[in-house]
Amino acid sequence: MQSVFQILMYLIGIARFFIFAHFIMSWLISFNVLNVRQPLVAQIWYTLQRILDPIYRPIRRFMPDLGGIDLSPIVALIGLEIIRIILINNAGLFY
Repeated sequence: MQSVFQILMYLIGIARFFIFAHFIMSWLISFNVLNVRQPLVAQIWYTLQRILDPIYRPIRRFMPDLGGIDLSPIVALIGLEIIRIILINNAGLFY
């Protein structure tokens, strides 16, 4: 059962990495540091969007419209952190 705990923690870490990468990349695209017309940038951007859209979509449904500001990555990170804390506090159940 310890391996299940480690796998869950690893998956949370990967999800956090993808969210941070998507967040940073969106700012770089907004400030024209990266151009979506470049094939590699476009491929990475659309891949991250396809991976994270199932996480962001339910959050966006409940979040109020803030006029172009998307807080769903922050809410997703907070949710992942809550899940991580719950897993760590109940780690004894996995051993």
